[in-house]
Amino acid sequence: MERLRVIQWNTGKVGKVAMQAILDDPRLELAGVYAWSPEKVGTDAGDLCGRPATGIAATNDIDELIATGADVVVYTPFTGDVDHVVRLLENGMDVLSTNLFFHVGGVQGEVKDRFEAACRRGGSSIFITGVNPGWINAITTAMTAVCRRVDSVAVYESANCTVYESPETWGYFGMGEEGFTPERYEAAKTWLAMFRDALVRMGDALGFAFDDIEFYCEYATAAEDVDLGWFRMAKGTNAALRGGWLGKVGGKVRVRNQVTWYLTKKLAEGWEIDDDEYHLVVEGEPGVDTRIRFKAPPGWSNGDWDSLTSSPTVNAILQVKAARPGVLTLHDVGLPHAPAGEWERAGRAT
Repeated sequence: MERLRVIQWNTGKVGKVAMQAILDDPRLELAGVYAWSPEKVGTDAGDLCGRPATGIAATNDIDELIATGADVVVYTPFTGDVDHVVRLLENGMDVLSTNLFFHVGGVQGEVKDRFEAACRRGGSSIFITGVNPGWINAITTAMTAVCRRVDSVAVYESANCTVYESPETWGYFGMGEEGFTPERYEAAKTWLAMFRDALVRMGDALGFAFDDIEFYCEYATAAEDVDLGWFRMAKGTNAALRGGWLGKVGGKVRVRNQVTWYLTKKLAEGWEIDDDEYHLVVEGEPGVDTRIRFKAPPGWSNGDWDSLTSSPTVNAILQVKAARPGVLTLHDVGLPHAPAGEWERAGRAT
């Protein structure tokens, strides 16, 4: 089988482990690397992700990357650039993005129209994915296949965010600060817009036509001083949030997508924090109640957890390549899976 040529776009927390996955996948060939940071330009891809030298140097020149004629771009920047993505798509490159473009309102309206037009010009596709939004939404909708009636579905994410060492992120959410102001509510709503997009995609996959989508959010405070080494929170300051979106039809909640993100479990409000990362619930005939817990192998560091976002993306490349042109839905891609047999033949199985 001819290997697909892949560009890794950005080399941050998620991009680094995505590039490792590309280099480790016998079906894929790294064709280029985009580096946002000037100090990374010219550095070998292997040096950027802890792998042997590849002979491929990172660049910030989009024309240089387009000239590679690569098949696919794994797009993982913290802030997306619609103009860049349009250029990639119209030049025939499929894009798998962990960025939801929430800073421009998500992939809807004018942004979606621009992507669709670029896909038509280039015969290409764009798929938004990751762990959530992404993998978990496909798993949840697939569970309803055993039902003869579905009243509602819900995704509850519980995330220990002490492994996500980003003071800027938690400062944006107001962690370590006092109070839950209207400004903080709006900031949380803006950031959590990515889960609105996931809710809409689950609703589309299940055939629900929402007439109302409602946001909700609340904070809990630290019951004692907390020092994570990279972030500090005084007693009484914000240390956890719980929020999400409700998709309603005729006043009834049909789809719920909720996250609980915490930097300590010792909360003054006494929240019960689920030890399972995901709790998936289908109400119907029959009902389905599923819990998912991730188990770290020996030697994993905090950075390894970013593979939960990168792996569903890299492992979906072949299915996205085979899909129709355009902005892809859960139906278009189905259930991506790891190339376990290929890994075994390449000697990666234990």
